[in-house]
Amino acid sequence: QVQLVESGGGLVQAGRSLRLSCGASGRALNTYAMGWFRQAPGKEREFVAAIRSEYSTYYADSVLGRFTISRDNAKNTMYPQMNSLKPEDTAVYYCAAGDERFHRNFRLESAYTYWGQGTQVTVSS
Repeated sequence: QVQLVESGGGLVQAGRSLRLSCGASGRALNTYAMGWFRQAPGKEREFVAAIRSEYSTYYADSVLGRFTISRDNAKNTMYPQMNSLKPEDTAVYYCAAGDERFHRNFRLESAYTYWGQGTQVTVSS
């Protein structure tokens, strides 16, 4: 069983940056893609970014150019970096892990087996 724990959320002013992290325990994730999703109040959860085990990355259009994602396979940890934050980025951010042997499209929630509990990010104007 894999456990994912997000950290680094909080309150930040618009235009500033925030670095999150997602640590995994229970097994090595070197064959898993890791993704970030978010859910704003009153909205459905949406894809933000993903990184495959060989480090290729995917981003939602809404964060392209502002957010970057990296991972350290030796530490079983993923690091989303959020720059130029906007009030509309306010949401609970979730990390997830999906097995690359069984899935291809990691923009979809259905590709992920394991999910973290989420961390709140609030961007004030």
